[in-house]
Amino acid sequence: MTRIAMKSLLLAAVLGLGACATRPLIDSQTRAGTDFTAYRSYAFVEQPGTDKAGYSTILTSHFKAAVDREMAARGYVFDAADPDLLVNFFSNVETRSESYSVPTMRVGYYGYRGGVIAVPMYGEDVSTRNYRVGTVNIDVVDAKRKELVWEGVLEGALSRKAMRDPAGAVRTAVGQIFRQYPVAAPAAPAQ
Repeated sequence: MTRIAMKSLLLAAVLGLGACATRPLIDSQTRAGTDFTAYRSYAFVEQPGTDKAGYSTILTSHFKAAVDREMAARGYVFDAADPDLLVNFFSNVETRSESYSVPTMRVGYYGYRGGVIAVPMYGEDVSTRNYRVGTVNIDVVDAKRKELVWEGVLEGALSRKAMRDPAGAVRTAVGQIFRQYPVAAPAAPAQ
């Protein structure tokens, strides 16, 4: 294999891995038989999953703002006193490692009495890539029945940009999750 072909293979492998890591995986589950059009209002659970030791975190305020935006877009009204739905959210960040190998070819030179001979040597270069993965989970609960009616989960690699702008990252993640919510937000009018 030529050096150019080898470099092209390595570049394709790295770009392929990078593409896989940046696309979030989104999944949701809906309780069968739930009529989401019957719900009119929502509130947040008393202590969301992003709070710590009895106090509200900055991350919680980012999540509340993003969820407020998505729920309002679907026609729900915030009502802390008597909500139809309760919303909870969780987030987790962990470091993961990924190893991959690329076939390599080197040339070894061996000397003998009559001169030097070049011998191809085949092997593999192993590389490890460390990256951070974030998971966001949003639960929507029927407040009267105390029953989970919808759950959305997003998992994806965290970019440096997301780490510098957590409010924007949360808004984007919550928006992506709510695309799978049973009640769609109305489309924006064409301009």
